[in-house]
Amino acid sequence: MPRKHVERIVGEDQEEREHKLGAWIGNQRSRAATLTPERMEQLSAIGMRWA
Repeated sequence: MPRKHVERIVGEDQEEREHKLGAWIGNQRSRAATLTPERMEQLSAIGMRWA
């Protein structure tokens, strides 16, 4: 996913919000060495690719 990818999601209150998903994923990958084992497991369980 490109770093500039943005997801637009409509919440329960019908407000549209933008989430910078590409940047978030890039940050998680770059911080992989500092994440807790539990967090690494959670992200891997939802299909996170680390490379």
